[in-house]
Amino acid sequence: MKAIKPTILALSMLAASASGFAQVSVTIDASKSGPVINKNVYGQFAEHLGTGIYEGLWVGQDSKIPNTRGWRNDVVGALKDLKVPLVRWPGGCFADEYHWRDGIGARNKRPVKVNTHWGGVAEVNAVGTHEFFDLVDILGTEAYINGNLGSGTPQEMAEWLEYMTSDTKSSLAEQRRKNGRKEPYKVAYFGIGNEAWGCGGNMKPEYYAHLYNHYATFLKTPPNARPKMVASGGNDADTKWTEVLSKEAARGTDGISFHYYTLPTGVWEKKGAATGFEENEWFSTLQQTLRMDGFIKNNVAILDKNDPEKKIGFYVDEWGTWYDVEPGTNPGFLFQRNTLRDAVVAALNFNIFHAHAERVRMTNIAQMVNVLQAMIITDKDKMLLTPTYHAYKMYVPFQDATSLPTAVNNDVSYSANNKSIPGISASAAKGKDGKVYVALVNTNPRQASDVVVDLKGQNVTGASGQVLTSDAMDAHNTFDKPQAIKPVSYSAKAANGKLTLKVPAKSVVVVAVEV
Repeated sequence: MKAIKPTILALSMLAASASGFAQVSVTIDASKSGPVINKNVYGQFAEHLGTGIYEGLWVGQDSKIPNTRGWRNDVVGALKDLKVPLVRWPGGCFADEYHWRDGIGARNKRPVKVNTHWGGVAEVNAVGTHEFFDLVDILGTEAYINGNLGSGTPQEMAEWLEYMTSDTKSSLAEQRRKNGRKEPYKVAYFGIGNEAWGCGGNMKPEYYAHLYNHYATFLKTPPNARPKMVASGGNDADTKWTEVLSKEAARGTDGISFHYYTLPTGVWEKKGAATGFEENEWFSTLQQTLRMDGFIKNNVAILDKNDPEKKIGFYVDEWGTWYDVEPGTNPGFLFQRNTLRDAVVAALNFNIFHAHAERVRMTNIAQMVNVLQAMIITDKDKMLLTPTYHAYKMYVPFQDATSLPTAVNNDVSYSANNKSIPGISASAAKGKDGKVYVALVNTNPRQASDVVVDLKGQNVTGASGQVLTSDAMDAHNTFDKPQAIKPVSYSAKAANGKLTLKVPAKSVVVVAVEV
């Protein structure tokens, strides 16, 4: 693995167009505004799974690892740099076997349970409601709580919501105050169950819709503290859940969730390796992840039919790559290496979400630390940032930005395995700072592209930002070489009002347009 040196890369960006480069045209209409890209599209997910919570985030106040009230400072600091807008907790499949009372009160008196979903390890309940909201406060983010419908009751769920949000003198509110929190917590989103079609109960959508309505009836909060209510929807190509829920559970529903994981092979029994893969699996991974666009289109079409007022959002609250676990690790911990391929997958999905910003108002990548497509990997007191982390940071300007109509013309397809996918993916938006940002992804691992950007309505002089790429398709950071792959500076100048951006093979480029 050998990263491209920044100095060489910067020179190549400014050099004349190299022969053999494919030239693509991207037209952006800056005079027209599309829907706002909700910042929560860049949401995160922290489940009680492997070392995603314990060690990865929480080490306890007595740990030698520097921490703030038990949350490790290095990881928290890195996440704050990402401007994480939203965190989903406690699951996932874990949510439907989580009983919230196990996680309140004195930590040394909390029950120890077995995490039957993930590795069969002890769940000590050291991180519960108060600890999670402390993390939310430290990060300056919002909370997405997933309630237990699978093995819980309407009463248990209702009492948890009251415990968190009540400003009255009820026994539950007083218990929260006794446990150290005087003011109510702000719950931004509340999910009623998770993956009801699978680990959340193996239900049919009609049955879940009835349960959803049953549980939702009893979920009460002060008027100004009502979270957005999320119904547990379908996955992959299945649209029946969206069809049923948008009709039967529409009352008071703010969003329907959707899950899709990218597998190189498309086969759960043998997903494919996280590193050491050949180009055929690079291609199949990107091909599989681009299916997200069609899945969203199909579900949004149903929502547009059943919810023409567009009250219901489409929340992709679990997505990302899923490979065979790293050899020698607990299979239930879902630990995998994170490479340049993952950063490209992330950026392709960002661009898809932007294109559907009107309905896709929240997503949560799986997961934040040490699990699946993680932002951060830890090993005891050590920490490293992954290529996916860098992709998220490059895209920060798109949070709450206004999308701009963008068209890719004369695209040169990337072909392998006797199939083809688009060579260039593009997205553009006007940031809250007033600047126009352009994101480009080159899916081809062998061929760079010249991308001519025509920003209609703007007198463009240049662009500056960052590029993320490397020589190797599976370039990744290790504790010995934690900065083997990272973004480097990128710049381009305009000629005749148009930009020519030289986009390296297998790369992600994000720039601010200069006028």
